[in-house]
Amino acid sequence: MTIILGLESSCDETAAALVTADGRILAHRLATQEEAHRPYGGVVPEIAARAHVEALSPLIEAALADAKMTLADVDVIAATAGPGLIGGVMVGLVTGKALAHAAGKPLVAVNHLEGHALSPRLADRTLQFPYLLLLVSGGHCQLLHVKGPGDYARLATTIDDAAGEAFDKTAKLLGLGYPGGPLIEKAAAMGNPKAVPLPRPLAGTAEPHFSFAGLKSAVMRAVQSGHYATEDIAASFQQAVIDCLVDRTRRALGESAGVTALVVAGGVAANQAIRAALEDLAAAHDLPFVAPPLWLCTDNAAMIAWAGAERYAAGMVDDLSVPARPRWPLDPAAEKARGAGVKA
Repeated sequence: MTIILGLESSCDETAAALVTADGRILAHRLATQEEAHRPYGGVVPEIAARAHVEALSPLIEAALADAKMTLADVDVIAATAGPGLIGGVMVGLVTGKALAHAAGKPLVAVNHLEGHALSPRLADRTLQFPYLLLLVSGGHCQLLHVKGPGDYARLATTIDDAAGEAFDKTAKLLGLGYPGGPLIEKAAAMGNPKAVPLPRPLAGTAEPHFSFAGLKSAVMRAVQSGHYATEDIAASFQQAVIDCLVDRTRRALGESAGVTALVVAGGVAANQAIRAALEDLAAAHDLPFVAPPLWLCTDNAAMIAWAGAERYAAGMVDDLSVPARPRWPLDPAAEKARGAGVKA
């Protein structure tokens, strides 16, 4: 059985994992940087890169020890090669290259977004291609037809902020702290989602894309007004995001004949209210709903190892000249969306 060592270092989580080609997670180690970035209300790239340098090697050693293996037992090295903060991406990719070269192992350079896109198949081995994926994270918000490893058709993207970015910025406006997603969800559970009139950008329009910048600005005005409780703003904001995600995904389902399931992945997919709304949407279209367990939604190395396994099985191996990339769209042929802040 092929064993893949996966390395993840694209943002503020450092991780190493060992996964088999049949989807067994033999070991997973992760180091978070939340405390280092919390004083700044967001990720500081230089701090993140230094933390990756310090954490990655010990994590690899710990993962191998957990699995009672050595590097000689590993068949493939899979490392995130982008997109992400370029300093962090370089740490993981250079480490992966060094290990592959030293041990004579094949290297698979993994797109971080593909790690998220394929992670539902690690969680549910019955999930078959093609499926409609809502990829919703701190840096991206996209709808994609997932046809197979390396084969994606982008239906929609955000023309400004990603949903996770809007969660973090709203949490900062409300003084809740960092990271924003879990804190907004906790506050929203105690608030009234109808208390604050907030917009649903692009909902109901013919344009397929997402937009969250206007919603974030409306939250800022609500906070500045002093008329609303923090919990009510959080609940109203979360409901507005849910309505936008459901509306845009419903539109995409109308163009997705033949898909096997509605799938959600990415850090924002850990939000239980968002999951519940998407599950209802899938049921209304007589489709299975698939979402990874919460720990597989946030950045991790198991999904990178699994994407490496899928790519390796498809004959996709990289040489040591493969570059680190700050931007790396899953569908390079997709028509460019309007908007200065487009996340490809």
